[in-house]
Amino acid sequence: MPKVKANRKTLIRWKIYVDRAKMYVGYVQFLMIAFVLLEAYKDTVIGKVIFDNMLISIPIIFMIFIALSLIVGRIDTLLGLREEELRNASSSNPVMREIQQDVKMIKKEIEEMKKEKNSSKA
Repeated sequence: MPKVKANRKTLIRWKIYVDRAKMYVGYVQFLMIAFVLLEAYKDTVIGKVIFDNMLISIPIIFMIFIALSLIVGRIDTLLGLREEELRNASSSNPVMREIQQDVKMIKKEIEEMKKEKNSSKA
């Protein structure tokens, strides 16, 4: 059996894999909850129509799920929630903070060089 290297980078990569898998499991869970909700309405008129015509209703429910997901995603984008989430996450990340500081320093140096160039022309 090959020896598994469990250093810090490997553990972080595994965590990323688990987080990605968790996202896909969330899709399945959402569909299961939708099915349980439909089961609760099984004895109603709408429930009988859905369960009596499963070959038609399953694709329709799937298309509604996709449409609602796209609408929720679009609303999230319009409200800028993802960007703000990423901004907050990057500001708490020490590597990103260092990169931001370096970019600010580079911009400041460029401005100073431009000022020196303009003052030497005058």
